[in-house]
Amino acid sequence: MERRYSTYTVEELRAEVAVLKEKLQKAEQWGNVSEYEILQRKMQMAAAYLVNPADFEKGERYELAGDPGQTFEITYINGVFAWGHRVNLLGQKFEAEEAVPLSILGDKQS
Repeated sequence: MERRYSTYTVEELRAEVAVLKEKLQKAEQWGNVSEYEILQRKMQMAAAYLVNPADFEKGERYELAGDPGQTFEITYINGVFAWGHRVNLLGQKFEAEEAVPLSILGDKQS
C-alpha cells in the first residue's frame, strides 16, 4: 500500500526524490516517454513537500521550470500547490486557472 507524500519525513522525501530521479533517467534512456512523464510528475509532487509555502507570495510571478517563456502568477496557495494563471512573454494571462506544485516554481520575476 502506497503512503501519501504528506506523511513522509523530510529524509524519506529526499530518498524518494532520489529514487524517482534514477528511474526517470532510466526511462529517458530507454525512450519510454509515458513512464518518463509519470515519473516526472511523481518527482515534482514529492519535491513539493520539501518546499516551504511561505517562500511564495500571492500576486507575484515566478518562473516555471521546464516551460521557458512563461511565468506563473499566484492567486493563492493551498498546501503544496500554487493556484493561479500562466503568463506569456507578452504579459498576457491565460484564462484558465490551474494548480501547479510549488516545486516547479523558480525565481520570482519583477
